[in-house]
Parts: sequence; C-alpha cells; structure tokens
Amino acid sequence: MRRVRPAAVLMVAVPLLLALVGPWLVPAEQARTAPFLPDGLLGTDFVGRDTWYQVLDGGRSVVLVALAATALAYAVGVPWGVTAATARLRIVDEVLMRPLDLLLAVPSLLLLIVLATVAGPGVAVLVGIVALIAFPDVARIARAAALEIGGRPALEAMRMQGESWWRTSVVYMGRSMARPLAADAGVRLTSSLYLVASASFLGVGVPPDAADWAVMVDRNRTGLFLQPWAVVVPAVLIIALSVGLNLLFDRALRKEPR
Repeated sequence: MRRVRPAAVLMVAVPLLLALVGPWLVPAEQARTAPFLPDGLLGTDFVGRDTWYQVLDGGRSVVLVALAATALAYAVGVPWGVTAATARLRIVDEVLMRPLDLLLAVPSLLLLIVLATVAGPGVAVLVGIVALIAFPDVARIARAAALEIGGRPALEAMRMQGESWWRTSVVYMGRSMARPLAADAGVRLTSSLYLVASASFLGVGVPPDAADWAVMVDRNRTGLFLQPWAVVVPAVLIIALSVGLNLLFDRALRKEPR
C-alpha cells in the first residue's frame, strides 16, 4: 500500500490551513506601532503591523488565486487540447494550436506584467491572467495525451462497435488521460504559485501594502536583519506549499513495485 509522506502532508496542510482559516482569526482593528520591533509573536512589519496577523491574512491572495487559476486553466485547456487532437480536419488542429505557440514564445513574467497593465488591478483579473499563461501548456499536454490514446486499438474497436461519442471521447479517453494530467497538475500548480507570488512581489494585481505573503517578503526585506520573521515566515510558507505539492503528486503517481 502506498504511504503518504507525513512531511509532505504537513508542508501542504499548514499553508492551506492558514490561507483558508487565517483571515477569520484576524481582528478587524489592528494597532500599529514602530516598524521592525520584536513585539508580539513574530514582531512588527515595515509599517508597524503585527506580523503574525499579516501571516494569517496573507495566504488567501496567493494560495486561493493560484488554485483558482490552475483550475480555470485545466477547465479550458483540456477540452481545447482534446478537440485539437480528435479533429478529423488538420486545419482545425492548426487553428487551435498555432496561436498557443505564440503565447508560449513570450516569457511568462513579461506577459504577466503587460496583461496586468492593460487589464488593471483586481483578484479576478489576476486569476484570469495566470490561467491564460498556464493554459497553452495544459492544452499541449492534453493534446499529446489524447493523440496517444486515440491511436490505441481498444479505442478503435469501441468506435467500430458503434460506441457513442460520450463513451469513447469522454469516458474512455478521460479515464486514460487522468494520470498524465495529474502528473502535470503538481508542476502547473507550482508554476501558478510562482506567477501569483511574482505578481504580488512586483505589485501587480495587489496593493503595495496588502496582507500578502509575497508582498511581505518584498516590503519587509529592508528590515531583514532587524526583524527577520516578517520575511522568513511567508517565504517558508510559499516554498513549503510548492515543494509539498510536488512531493504529494509524485508519491501518489508512483507505481507500486511488483
């Protein structure tokens, strides 16, 4: 029986729990003192706010945005790739996939900054931009998986027997594609976390003084040697979530030895 690594579970559970529950534990009114003091559990940040409360409140904008963007990228990218792979006319495949090559040719951070500048600030905008950047890779992986599955004798036999489109293209192909898509999901979610954190670090999509883990790393780095927890704790949480997710996906997809 495949065992899940407790360390990986802990690395994922703590940031997710803080992102989901943390904002509810933050008081509505927070007193401000001098910057980078050792007061409280984790001291104060660059504007004198309690760092612990900022950690509790700062995960939602990073974690939930990354999760939403990844889910949106798969919701659009998988049908897009499967449609391109199963189209009987080659022109359909070309029309669907060639524009994605143009998106992939642009560096993701550059595309993020340009799109965010044009679209303006906002959480929904950031979700859409990160999903758009992740979408071409998801579509290409879905297309490659669908092409491999589409040539299997079992699928050809199902079509010759008159099985419905739902049974062949959705049920059988979807079940066969689950493993390669799941293998990609961990990497894709980590990439989304990186993009969201980079956007926050650059001040794209969130205010410069927002309660956000990536913003905390950027804004508090000037006081790193005075009050390091304001930088170390949010940075460790982001890294732990990224590494833990990949460990969990790797463990879940690893085949059992015979």
